[in-house]
Amino acid sequence: MALLDLLATSPAWLLTTTALLGLMVGSFLNVVIHRLPLMMQRDWRSQCAEYLEQPELAPADEPIGLARPRSRCPHCGHAIGALENVPILSYLWLRGKCSGCGARISPRYPVIEAITAVLSMAVAWHFGFGWPLAGGLLLTWALIALTVIDFDHQLLPDSITLTLLWLGLALNLGGLYTDLASAVIGAMAGYLSLWSIYWLFKLATGKEGMGFGDFKLLAMLGAWMGWQALPVIILLSSAVGAVIGIGLIVLRGRDRNIPIPFGPYLAIAGWIAFLWGEPITQAYLQLTGISR
Repeated sequence: MALLDLLATSPAWLLTTTALLGLMVGSFLNVVIHRLPLMMQRDWRSQCAEYLEQPELAPADEPIGLARPRSRCPHCGHAIGALENVPILSYLWLRGKCSGCGARISPRYPVIEAITAVLSMAVAWHFGFGWPLAGGLLLTWALIALTVIDFDHQLLPDSITLTLLWLGLALNLGGLYTDLASAVIGAMAGYLSLWSIYWLFKLATGKEGMGFGDFKLLAMLGAWMGWQALPVIILLSSAVGAVIGIGLIVLRGRDRNIPIPFGPYLAIAGWIAFLWGEPITQAYLQLTGISR
């Protein structure tokens, strides 16, 4: 109880605790980002083999989950010990190399841990201690995982989007972030808006402009923030997408014909709107003179 009182009364303690928690969760998110798509691929392969009544072409040698087996070096199979798995510090101590074979460890792992800590602190600073902070942290961590998974695999797992959609509706039963009616309408409008754009684009061009996971992601954000947040999320996602897309083309020479997933832009825009959506909307209305 004393710790809870300290977190509720001391911003410094709250931010420090949230940062440490964010670092640990960021380490776990690295596991989710790597393993969840593999788990889904294995599940799909198993289902296809079962449907076709054929043995699996390449059965998995070892069952894989989010908790087991222990993390290993992909080059030499060295099992990563507890001291080698301390967020950021272990990477610096090992100088970005495997202690078993000296292979390079991707700097993306500490980057994701650091980003998770920083964004968690931003949520703590915005909401303060309480239930809105707890829900906001869960949403933030889910959006980080979805962003990286979609960027890597063009995939938005239902296990995250649909779970968070229902959680958003449940939290708003008590009006934690918006009233229940706005949350329900937000979920429906979020899904149907992108679904309509998808079919209009497909009928006009014969091509698929986005995936069904994008519909579910926007529905999830609508369930958390209400339908009122959807316009600013869509506008922000377009702006974020333009900036990042142009940057990828200029800096990395990305082929313009290679599809760039829309999910990361929706996730980034949704997180911004979650914290600052109302001030952004008001500033836009004042800038355009609509509020006068």
